[in-house]
Amino acid sequence: MKNKENDSKAKTYFIYIRSTAEKVPVTKEQHDSFYREASRIRDKEQNHGRCMCPYRFIWTCDGNCVGCEYHAAGDTLSLDVPNPDGNGSMYDYIPDENPSMEDVIADRQLLEQLFARLRELDPEADIIIQLWQDHPEGISDRAIARELGRPQKTFADQMKKYRTDLRRIRDGK
Repeated sequence: MKNKENDSKAKTYFIYIRSTAEKVPVTKEQHDSFYREASRIRDKEQNHGRCMCPYRFIWTCDGNCVGCEYHAAGDTLSLDVPNPDGNGSMYDYIPDENPSMEDVIADRQLLEQLFARLRELDPEADIIIQLWQDHPEGISDRAIARELGRPQKTFADQMKKYRTDLRRIRDGK
């Protein structure tokens, strides 16, 4: 039992610094902490095929895979890697799902037209518009009628007429 304790105390621990290619003596706690993190990173990279470090050299692993000679592409795809046919890269083929600036401007102009027409039809249109804006998830006609102090049925009939008129503007008829 004593021999094992003496052997562990006599053991020298070090951390390999790849950039300077030197071994720096450290305590066991520092060694364990450093290589625990490096091993975690290396294991993750190996699982994704990005680390090809041979077992006999794992003591040189510092967890900094970008500059390592054993680093590989693995399952990581890059959008800027040229296509095999030489025609652009994957980035060139990603569809832009954002609306065009022209569409945004056209939608904004249409919305302003619809709001202007609603203001012509109803003197309290600004309150209705504000309620719609304050409730992007939606607000019922009943709740709006209650806010305006109008009977729900009367307001629903008015809104039905307004929506028909506004649809004609939206559809360009």
